Amino acid sequence: MAKRIRIVEPQTPPRIIIENITPEIDGGKFPVKRVTGERVLVRANVFADGHDEVKADLLFRKAADKEWHATPMKPAGNDGWIGFFRVDEQTEYLYSIRGYICEFSSWCHDLKKKVDAGSDVSVDLKIGSLFIRDAAQRADAAEANKLLKWADVIADTGNKEAALKLAFSEELYMLMEAHIDPARCHVYDKALRVDVERKKAGFSSWYEFFPRSWGQDVGKHGTFKDCERILPEIARMGFDVIYLPPIHPIGESFRKGKNNATTCSPDDPGSPWAIGGRKGGHKSINPLLGTPEDLKSFIKAARTHGLELALDIAYQCSPDHPYLKQHPDWFKWRPDGTVQYAENPPKKYEDIVPFNYDTPDREALWQELKDIVLFWAGQGVNIFRVDNPHTKPFLFWDWMIAEVRRAYPDTIFLAEAFTRPHIMYRLAKGGFTQSYTYFTWRNTKKEFQDYLNELTRTEVAEFFRPNFWPNTPDILPEHLQHADRTAFVMRSVLAATLSSNFGVYGPAFELCENTPFPGKEEYINSEKYELKAWDWDRPGNIKDVLAKLNKLRRDNPALQMTRNVRFCQINNDHLLAYYKATGDYSNIIVVVVNLDLRHAQGGSLELPLHEFGIAQDRSFTAEDLLSGEKFTWNGEKNFVQLDPVQSPAHIIRLTRQLNHEREFDYFL
Repeated sequence: MAKRIRIVEPQTPPRIIIENITPEIDGGKFPVKRVTGERVLVRANVFADGHDEVKADLLFRKAADKEWHATPMKPAGNDGWIGFFRVDEQTEYLYSIRGYICEFSSWCHDLKKKVDAGSDVSVDLKIGSLFIRDAAQRADAAEANKLLKWADVIADTGNKEAALKLAFSEELYMLMEAHIDPARCHVYDKALRVDVERKKAGFSSWYEFFPRSWGQDVGKHGTFKDCERILPEIARMGFDVIYLPPIHPIGESFRKGKNNATTCSPDDPGSPWAIGGRKGGHKSINPLLGTPEDLKSFIKAARTHGLELALDIAYQCSPDHPYLKQHPDWFKWRPDGTVQYAENPPKKYEDIVPFNYDTPDREALWQELKDIVLFWAGQGVNIFRVDNPHTKPFLFWDWMIAEVRRAYPDTIFLAEAFTRPHIMYRLAKGGFTQSYTYFTWRNTKKEFQDYLNELTRTEVAEFFRPNFWPNTPDILPEHLQHADRTAFVMRSVLAATLSSNFGVYGPAFELCENTPFPGKEEYINSEKYELKAWDWDRPGNIKDVLAKLNKLRRDNPALQMTRNVRFCQINNDHLLAYYKATGDYSNIIVVVVNLDLRHAQGGSLELPLHEFGIAQDRSFTAEDLLSGEKFTWNGEKNFVQLDPVQSPAHIIRLTRQLNHEREFDYFL
């Protein structure tokens, strides 16, 4: 149980060494991340010279508080200590480690050895009484009187039996621990931080769509009002975040045509990411979508269906954006007097102009970019998907995200950073709530295991929250190209159960759109450049599958975390098996996925029943939450077989009969 303590400067140079604290991100430069209700598990090495007994406490407090709380850490072997605390409020917490030499405990230890050896302990008992009298000076009146009486009993050499019984009593030990001398304690020289966000930061289901494709008549530009009619179906599928590509006016200069053609017809709507024109810029709405009042109505309607709106933040402009005339020094200009457009050779994006973050007017540029987010937050938007953040300065994101969250603490930022791992991780350290990942390109059993172990079993898990997307408007991965419905079901199961945050670009995903642009991982006739007319209910769609998966996620707390995924042994490389469990193992979910989309595959699944609290010699119930079937399993090894034609996966809930709770859980 945690107790309030005060910290004072030690009276003498400390003999205690505190090192190898985990988690400690980059020497404490960045916070670890949690959502409300989670635990922070802390490990450290704490030791001293000599043979005296050493103790360690985990210190923690809300950053706004003055007093620290201390909870005893437990020895973990080889001078290691382990402890945890829970973060229950959406705020910043601090934590540290306190170590001290426990003179009374050392005295008890030596006293017992002398008693066992038959030595005279009269002087030792008097020494012990001095320790007790010293502790009494730091106790309140009632406890001080008790300690002083006990000191007299222990110092009474005429009744050694009573003295020894009291010396080794648990009650005396606990009271002495409660009144250690803070001036003899050594506290780690850093207060490490925990950034605690709302629960949606750790558990969310995203649905991306282009509102302009949802006009009530084929070929007519959709509006926010039109999109209100599709909200009930998105909610029925179980999503809780709807993400819209940029909703701003689209430039006309160098506007892209169908399939990213460099020429366009008068009817081509252009790419939403070519932001800005005569109708305004980043703080304006494309009038074809509606008015600011229409957007507010859309946001209100979404909330009635349990949906939050996420908007795209793309820090780039079309050549027609008002910024180019108002602030030409925010951009790079070529020797021929033309503005430098975006390039990723051999690709050219003539309709997009990037900002110059090295401009001498950097302060004004940064302020304006921050104000864009604050503007939309003021309209009721508190989730943002950020386009290509890895092409902007890290220090900008560190500053901007902190500023926005200071004004709007509920704000969530999703990084669309398909880039190198260290860059993705640095963005997460700097404040991004979630991030796109390499899940989209992981295919084999080994690839999934290696990648998920990196994300969940290393320091990365302390600050990086993955969001798994099987597809995006930019990406139709090779394994979905020309694939059948089974492939889409399989990828949705993996995304929804491996990660607590996942999303899809629809309706392309649930309609199993699978035709690529020749030679590329991109959709043919991409919605980025044209209006689409979706037949949302066409045969073969997997809307009901997505609805079932999202319901399973809501109903099973084990699926609402990512750090708790653990892989199971199964003797078939085509079968991927893993489990997730809550800390008390009251909810255990086992997932088996057939990665072979053409053939039935079977194997012997091994489960760690000793961890689950399931007796080895008793049967238990395994219920497939996808099919509704129930199985009676026995022992650690049970045979499973999956025919992809019927279903490529089992999502199994185990029912156990024993109550079992682990004291420390890495993933909580």
